[in-house]
Amino acid sequence: MSTSTPLPPKAWSVLIVSTLAFTVCFMVWMMFGVIGIPLKKTLGLNATEFGLLTATPVLTGSLIRVPLGIWTDKYGGRIVMAVLMAATIPAIWMMSYATQYWQFLVIGLFVGLAGGSFSVGTPYVARWFPKNRQGMAMGVYGAGNSGSAVNKFVAPALLVAFGWTAVPQVYAAVMLGTLLVFWFGSASDPSHLVTSKASFGEQLKALKDPKVLKYCQYYSIVFGGYVALALWMVQYYVGEYGLDIRYAALLAACFSLPGGVLRAIGGVLSDKFGAHSVTWWVMWVSWVCLFLLSYPQTDFTILTVNGPQTFHIGLNVYAFTALMFILGIAWAFGKASVFKYISDDYPQNIGAISGIVGLAGGLGGFVLPILFGVLMDLTGIRSSAFMLLYGVVWVSLIWMYWTEVRRTEVMGAKAPEAPFSRSFAR
Repeated sequence: MSTSTPLPPKAWSVLIVSTLAFTVCFMVWMMFGVIGIPLKKTLGLNATEFGLLTATPVLTGSLIRVPLGIWTDKYGGRIVMAVLMAATIPAIWMMSYATQYWQFLVIGLFVGLAGGSFSVGTPYVARWFPKNRQGMAMGVYGAGNSGSAVNKFVAPALLVAFGWTAVPQVYAAVMLGTLLVFWFGSASDPSHLVTSKASFGEQLKALKDPKVLKYCQYYSIVFGGYVALALWMVQYYVGEYGLDIRYAALLAACFSLPGGVLRAIGGVLSDKFGAHSVTWWVMWVSWVCLFLLSYPQTDFTILTVNGPQTFHIGLNVYAFTALMFILGIAWAFGKASVFKYISDDYPQNIGAISGIVGLAGGLGGFVLPILFGVLMDLTGIRSSAFMLLYGVVWVSLIWMYWTEVRRTEVMGAKAPEAPFSRSFAR
């Protein structure tokens, strides 16, 4: 057995400061998930308008991911990440001075640039690690998704103590401090740059690859769904269970926190068991959780021999939070396993491919909150959001079965050897 080569301290330093930067960027990106609650009341927004408000930053962060991934390949992650963070600071600060709905939408587009940081850091940190450790590295970096949970801890406290305008002001200061930490703690390696002369359009031709489209579909649920629910859950708890915004944010963090932090474990599992195995189980766990979450609060009456009897079926706040916790864990593993697919299949083009897949996931995070609002306005059923996600998971499961599971030979000479068989043989 060959011993693994020790990693240089610089690789760990890059991973740590990059993860910190991504955590802060994600915290800023999810800001409307909390401050949108008082804004909804102040501006008199309906569910659809609220969904658009929360989703606006996600749009910019999604669309910018492909060019950012390509620029990272070409110029290096350190300079691209630093410029990106610096560009968001003025917009974050200006948010506290907005007073009208259209102003929040416009400024939100610029704040949303922070969401593009994922496509910068993923290839940046991956290239500092050997192939058999890239799943771990990308998983640790991706744990910066926990910035969504940090937002739910910090923003409500600031909102209650000082008003919602204090949130963007504090976040702008935090972003500036994080930029300085990142710059002095990161490093550049010219050997990591991609010297390809391919144009922007030529690199986008990867979308013709069926595997890339499939990974986009997977990521649209494990990341897009995660972003959408992270934005939607605080107001869901407030509306469905009548909770105070601080308690609602705390319970919503039970989904956001494991959905971010445990991504690192998903990366390790993907390195050990393979991207396919982890993603397959993630989809099935998601399917079960979303099926239960989709059932609305229901009262029904049946006629018995003793007269009419009324029964209630519905998830209480504890069962609901437990299912959301499990769903967050599953999607944390799924976000890591999808990018393990990419590092395995496209080692020379991680930046561009991760940008494309990240774009799909980000667009899912943009479209889904709007659709949540539309469905709620049309049906009046809050759990219709989970019904929609349930359908998206069905698409992923069917696609995965026909393209991966069905093509795997489970019996015969070409069948993969089961882990317990290898253990028994020893």
